[in-house]
Amino acid sequence: MRYENIHKATFLARPNRFIAQVLLDGREETVHVKNTGRCKELLVLGCTVYLERSDNPARKTAFDLVTVEKAVPEGVRLINMDSQAPNKLFAEWAGAGCFVPGLSLLRPETSWGHSRFDFYWEAESTAPEGRRGFVEVKGCTLEEGGWTYFPDAPTERGVKHLEELVRAGAQGFEVAVCFVIQMGGVRGFSPNDRTHSEFGKALRRAALEGVKILAYECEVQVGEVRMTRPVPVQL
Repeated sequence: MRYENIHKATFLARPNRFIAQVLLDGREETVHVKNTGRCKELLVLGCTVYLERSDNPARKTAFDLVTVEKAVPEGVRLINMDSQAPNKLFAEWAGAGCFVPGLSLLRPETSWGHSRFDFYWEAESTAPEGRRGFVEVKGCTLEEGGWTYFPDAPTERGVKHLEELVRAGAQGFEVAVCFVIQMGGVRGFSPNDRTHSEFGKALRRAALEGVKILAYECEVQVGEVRMTRPVPVQL
């Protein structure tokens, strides 16, 4: 996926989870942050951020903060912070035939049971009824020492989604959770037990019950991001 009309700026402050103050072309600007997570390890004073200018003149903020530079031992790592990007990236990746062969339907935001899953899919198969399943997509921006973790804040909603995937699997659906790691050059992925141990327990239970645990890193450039390769998952 691509972003248009990108501008480079310097991060100053984040008054609340929806907005940030940046220095853009020598002036202070209030911008929308497209991620309501904590992101304290990313949005640090003086870091370089990249903004997408909106073409909607009615908006209160003219820019969205979508990407940040993070200092790492080997230099700088570009991290996509757009919380809407993972679902779009998964849809592009799956639509290109990278998820299941013979994909015939990929429907977003599909209700089942007491949850709304990110995607319902169907694929051609030799079986009379074909193949069908659900996928829940999670964006991951938390990295420490080249290893990535989810979540960066407690998520009871995430635990519920895992439990619902297990129930769907018991009804014959193929089920998976895909962690889209919004950066590249990482070594692997694990649940963040320090932040939310219940999510880690739920993820391990789900894996034992047949839920596929996928983690893919992304190639992030200024103005563009795409899913690339799978990374090791350590539960």
